[in-house]
Amino acid sequence: MAERKAATKSKKTSAKRTTGTAYKGFSAEERAAMKERARELKAEERWKKDRAAGEKAVLDKIATMPGPDRTMAKRLHAVIKAAAPDLSPKTWYGMPAYVNQDGKVVCFFQSAQKFKTRYATLGFSDKANLDEGAMWPTAFALKELTAAEEARIGALVKKAVS
Repeated sequence: MAERKAATKSKKTSAKRTTGTAYKGFSAEERAAMKERARELKAEERWKKDRAAGEKAVLDKIATMPGPDRTMAKRLHAVIKAAAPDLSPKTWYGMPAYVNQDGKVVCFFQSAQKFKTRYATLGFSDKANLDEGAMWPTAFALKELTAAEEARIGALVKKAVS
């Protein structure tokens, strides 16, 4: 009979961090945004059938924003609705967003206060038709809205849905 080798157990060692910093996980703001998104997903079916519910949710969210962000979000909401009446408003990660007929987010507003940044952001998703060559912007920093910015945003939104 052939002699069997004794099985040797390999000793597993955990990988050690070389940077000396530990991963701290998501920030409180990021966790809050994820919880908000979970609530939105639960309400989304209702909003698909009732556009007014999405509009109300967006207006309620805008009303809770601090002064400068609230003013900017109200004006931005009006500009987007005028430029693309087919887009439906809804909240997305706790912020105002505008979706196409397929329910895909085309553009969204993120207040400066949400993640304690120095400027608000108007962003466009990959569903927006803003492609220009090999590179184009997908988000814009907003410190204030003047007539010139409103006109540019209106043109971008129209292009995004065309």
